[in-house]
Amino acid sequence: MHIALIAHDKKKSTMITFVKENEHVLQEHTLYATGTTGLKIMEATNLQVHRFKSGPLGGDQEIGAYIANEKMDLVVFFRDPLTSQPHEPDVNALLRLCDVYEVPVATNKTSAAVFLHALKQDKGIFQR
Repeated sequence: MHIALIAHDKKKSTMITFVKENEHVLQEHTLYATGTTGLKIMEATNLQVHRFKSGPLGGDQEIGAYIANEKMDLVVFFRDPLTSQPHEPDVNALLRLCDVYEVPVATNKTSAAVFLHALKQDKGIFQR
């Protein structure tokens, strides 16, 4: 599976903790991330991550293009709901594309854990 990992600044530590806790599951998949999030994941784990640009610099749109071209199977996007984001239109567009192309998206640690648990139980669950 192709999995995107994205985290707003105040959620990056939550993402790193989540990825470290689930490294054994994630290592079986192709991982993508926006710039800083991907770098921090690679520094904290043994995982290889294809890094796009930073979210505000177009990384969210790059991941959106993968979704639109059916090259992304799952998005884990730890959003900061309490801080205004300068690239909010890009965030909304990314979430809209997930809905249009029926790509599962987890926006917090609990929903991401449910998706990874489902992945472990049935590897074909997210196939289109």
